[in-house]
Amino acid sequence: MDTPINQFHDYYNKFTKVQYEQYNKNLYSIMINVENHTLTLYKDGKINKVYPIAVGKTSTPTPRGVFKIINKSINPGGPFGVRWLGLSAPNGSYGIHGTNIPMSIGKNVSNGCVRMFNQDVLEVSNLVSIGTVVNIK
Repeated sequence: MDTPINQFHDYYNKFTKVQYEQYNKNLYSIMINVENHTLTLYKDGKINKVYPIAVGKTSTPTPRGVFKIINKSINPGGPFGVRWLGLSAPNGSYGIHGTNIPMSIGKNVSNGCVRMFNQDVLEVSNLVSIGTVVNIK
């Protein structure tokens, strides 16, 4: 039944969901340091946690610049590990993802993507949302 109280609850639930998504979108940001093989997760502009990563090899470098997370995938399979965070980088399909080769972390071995240990990308994926800024230096 569409009563005024039900209409209010529907409006309130939609409003609070949008508020949460907007708040969460601006809460976290990511800085990737290719040279140091680190991904730093910032919360409210302060370092929250630093993670070891693998990056692109010389022939297929990780793109530099400021991008956004444009999609997320759970268990993409194969070499992408347990999570995929797609980036808005041009000229290819780049992302932050897990790996089925954990001994690659700390090295320049990927085709341009940023690899993380599966438990680390799972943690990051659960905190960031689509629209999160990713600065790759």
